[in-house]
Amino acid sequence: MFSYGIGGQSSGVKAALPLWDVTARHVAAGLMLFCVEMVKIYRQSLDPFRRLAHVGAMKQKFSFQLHTTSGKARRGTISTPRGDIRTPAFMPVGTAATVKAMLPGSVRETGADILLGNTYHLMLRPTAERIDRLGGLHKFMNWERPILTDSGGFQVMSLASLRKMSEDGVTFKSHYDGSKHHLTPERSMEIQKLLGSDIVMCFDECPALPAEQDEIARSMRMSMRWAERSRTAFGDRSGHALFGIQQGGLDQELRGESAEALKQIGFEGYAVGGLAVGEGQKAMFDVLGFAPDQLPQDKPRYLMGVGKPDDIVGAVARGIDMMDCVLPSRSGRTGQVFTRNGVVNIKNARHQADPRPLDEACNCPACSNYSRGYLHHVFRSHEIISSMLLTWHNLHYFQELMQSMRDAIEFDQFAEFQTRFHADRAQGDIEPL
Repeated sequence: MFSYGIGGQSSGVKAALPLWDVTARHVAAGLMLFCVEMVKIYRQSLDPFRRLAHVGAMKQKFSFQLHTTSGKARRGTISTPRGDIRTPAFMPVGTAATVKAMLPGSVRETGADILLGNTYHLMLRPTAERIDRLGGLHKFMNWERPILTDSGGFQVMSLASLRKMSEDGVTFKSHYDGSKHHLTPERSMEIQKLLGSDIVMCFDECPALPAEQDEIARSMRMSMRWAERSRTAFGDRSGHALFGIQQGGLDQELRGESAEALKQIGFEGYAVGGLAVGEGQKAMFDVLGFAPDQLPQDKPRYLMGVGKPDDIVGAVARGIDMMDCVLPSRSGRTGQVFTRNGVVNIKNARHQADPRPLDEACNCPACSNYSRGYLHHVFRSHEIISSMLLTWHNLHYFQELMQSMRDAIEFDQFAEFQTRFHADRAQGDIEPL
């Protein structure tokens, strides 16, 4: 027998073991050490590549590729370090770092490539500085894909009696606690940098319509000066993009002047602003008949604050690439549901004993697992699951609509898609049982 010290010489413990057992243990221990060392060497060999990959991701530039068109409708891809955005794209609104009643992963499951965050609300609560200390908006709200933040200008302009405007910027009182704040193009850029958004909007003034022509012209020209200040303050931020915002009300000449000023400054993308503010769909479509054509063809075009499904389809038909609106989530919380055949009000008594889904062609959780009768019940009972399921359905519907349009553009069948879309909606909801 061979004596072998278990636990090393310092243990003082001896045990008699067969020679083959001792040999096997030595071999096993040796192999383990060898494997550990090889893993270390392998990891060290990867470090330069990891560093290069990290640097490469950080240096990846924002870009837009236009793939194909069908009429004026466009299909493309916006590339960012945090992922691609398929266009036409609808951006769910996460006003206060959350899409209400939804988990971020659930929003992604609906097909969303990008979310919108609201600068005004986040700068007031919890503050951009706090979000920055907590790792930035993406980490803060657990959404690792692209985020676009608006400038805060629209919300500030809507405060009316609570604000005072000058060439420098806007002084306003918080609607939360009455505290005073001063928002300028420079401060808006600083806030959005602290938030860490991938797409930043320049600071602008958005006058409500209708308005006097002189007032629209004055406002637009000041917004263009603010756009230049925003560009300067934004600086060189690789992987991030700054969008300019076209203004000019309903006037083609003023819109053209605004577009030329923005192109002279130079932006990674361009927004059509100052619409969906009370002018009506016909007036909006009239403007979209010329406004997108005034902007660069090789940059993404974003229509702010739109909208209803027929608004979205009409905007894409006129050359718009990106849209956002609170409508899917807000409507879900109030019992309004969007389907292929139009709008359904789940609160109506006709649904209370209906075993059918909201939309038989939809595979969202609300339609796959629950009846109209159940959804009516939980809505009437003010159960939280009602907001969750109806919001999920609406967001799913909007993303399915975007995918259908992308497919139609790909095969140059957008006109046919429009015809089917409007025909389906004209049918109305299914007959009650």
